[in-house]
Amino acid sequence: MIRRRFVFVLVALAVCLASFSHIDTVDAQPTAPAGRIGVLTGGTWPNETTREFRQAMREAGYDEGHNLVIEWRPAGGNYDRLPQLALDLIQSKVDVIVVDSTLGTRALKRATSTIPIVMAFVSDPVGSGLVPSLSHPGGNVTGVSMMTAELSLKRLQLFKDALPQLTRVAVLWNPQTPAHNKVVELLASATPSLSIDIKFVAVKKPEDLGAAFSAIRRAHVQAIDVLEEPMFSTHRATIFRLASASQLPTIYWDRRLASGGLMYSWRA
Repeated sequence: MIRRRFVFVLVALAVCLASFSHIDTVDAQPTAPAGRIGVLTGGTWPNETTREFRQAMREAGYDEGHNLVIEWRPAGGNYDRLPQLALDLIQSKVDVIVVDSTLGTRALKRATSTIPIVMAFVSDPVGSGLVPSLSHPGGNVTGVSMMTAELSLKRLQLFKDALPQLTRVAVLWNPQTPAHNKVVELLASATPSLSIDIKFVAVKKPEDLGAAFSAIRRAHVQAIDVLEEPMFSTHRATIFRLASASQLPTIYWDRRLASGGLMYSWRA
């Protein structure tokens, strides 16, 4: 199973290398950094993805502190900070910006039409209004589309296969994440065929997690499905603790989170 962070590294690297075609190699040892990458993340920094991103750039001949500067701007799960962090990156005069969320990409697109924006983990860039089409994105936004709405339904089907007696599931989602609205609509329309009733539990900020799990306990569900969300990944320790206290099997989208749950599912 290919982890999300490898997709992030490969896509970002490909675009960044194209943007930095004018940069000398590390062997030339320029006296000052020549290229500047901005990274806007909805999660925390540093983490596994940032470490591997740096390593991939080094292997390609771009060494931070020699011929490369990376400007990190982590929101720490607080999406209200994304517009200001986007402006900070633009004011720092970076050559290209890598972003790992729909809301972050939207904030950047509103703030600049000239700096290249490389999006990763954006579930529906066309539906979110980020690009006019996948084949011809145009403008200054490019990257990959992770069409996870269908995968979320498949994950629920796998849950049912693992637990045939499953009839009531709580789905943890974030109304502020545009792709989640599509996922909720898809699950609500498709789950009758699985004979499953869904309790959708909204979490807009980390402080909502405690109340969300209280609502889950009151709903008397049999299991929990956690949708893909940078904030949930950042605060996975809290989710692990609350899910464990509820004694409910939990399914995630990433095996880094599955250590605290029953299973995970991700498309290779």
